[in-house]
Amino acid sequence: MDTIAQRLSQAVDDFLISLFTVDVDWEAKPSANQWSAKQILGHLLDSANINLHRFVRCTYEQNFKLVYAQNQWVAAQHYEHAKTDDLLTLFRLLNRQISRVLESYPEDAWQNTCDTGRDEPKMQTIAFLADDYVAHLNHHLKQITG
Repeated sequence: MDTIAQRLSQAVDDFLISLFTVDVDWEAKPSANQWSAKQILGHLLDSANINLHRFVRCTYEQNFKLVYAQNQWVAAQHYEHAKTDDLLTLFRLLNRQISRVLESYPEDAWQNTCDTGRDEPKMQTIAFLADDYVAHLNHHLKQITG
């Protein structure tokens, strides 16, 4: 699914280029219960880490369980105290690696599955997870840039 890798690369490039013209207040939280732009970027880093792990592991293993507790991960990683430039660099590099993995993903492995369910099994194919990853990323990037 080379097109998913291309869409991912394009979304990351477009976002990073937009930062030259969009003024982002990385620290501001819309409310006490909402993440700042920096924390949203951190959430995207967590998502990239989890999904990279899924994409790699699913090339050789079926039906393993890998769940992501987003609020706990964002809190535990203290993104609000990180340098924004460091987070942006990591964001670019992690997504570049995901693109590289997806560009050469084995054709016969796109329908391999892993369990993403918290309380009960929820089997998802890599094809679904890769497409969903890009949609999720685009959703949050729009939250950051407005």
